[in-house]
Amino acid sequence: MVAAANVDWAGVAHPPAGAAPRIASLVPSLTALLFALDLGAHVVARTTFCLHPRERVRRVPRVGGTKDPDLARLRELAPTHLIVNVDENRRDVVDAARGFVPHVIVTHPAEPGANVRLYALFGAVFDRAHEAAVLARDLAAALAAADATIAALPRERVLYLIWRRPWMTVARDTYVGATLSRAGWDVVRVGSDARYPVVADDDAAWRDADRILLSTEPWAFRTRDALALARRTGKPVTLVDGTWTSWYGPHAIAGATALAALRRECVVTAAATAVP
Repeated sequence: MVAAANVDWAGVAHPPAGAAPRIASLVPSLTALLFALDLGAHVVARTTFCLHPRERVRRVPRVGGTKDPDLARLRELAPTHLIVNVDENRRDVVDAARGFVPHVIVTHPAEPGANVRLYALFGAVFDRAHEAAVLARDLAAALAAADATIAALPRERVLYLIWRRPWMTVARDTYVGATLSRAGWDVVRVGSDARYPVVADDDAAWRDADRILLSTEPWAFRTRDALALARRTGKPVTLVDGTWTSWYGPHAIAGATALAALRRECVVTAAATAVP
């Protein structure tokens, strides 16, 4: 059964916000979505990590991090709506915010195509149905083009690393895992059922992977890290912009295109360097 456009991932149906909503966002990618829907003038609070669109978002007051926002400061800013995400925000923080924010919109997309539901939800609540439809059209085109590119390429097993000290990866049932799968990269399993498991130094995942991917966030992996890990493991190691794999909203559109291009580049490079 398809949920109505105004129903969030917690099953709550949100009424139209009216002409002057005051929106707080604790999700960086969804802050970017609010601006993409021409709602920037109504955003009254964001996290320290809400950096896009870079020039326009600077005027919005910050309330701390995604996990530990300053609830007293958030209360002072008097939002009518709070945007949160199951993976990115702590339930106890969200429950505390419910005490003074009238409308808490819960999100939890599981794969790139679910961004269409995100667009429609925000469009329905904040009277941006037309803008939401344009984003949905652009996403469909980007995913279709990416799928056509990926279809011609061999799939790879990858170990996608998001953290160091300790090493951490993602499970297949996360948004990141689904995004990588759609790009032709199958995340290898590790010895844990966690959604974001620790990878032990002797875990079979290091051997099972055809390629290691290093995300630029939340740990800021750089080229030097990729070179060092390639020397250590003997595997090809590729740096990946974390916004391509983990950010919802408008970044999902650019991400689909960028990941398809990176997949093709990896295949071409591997073929060029293969031993005859």
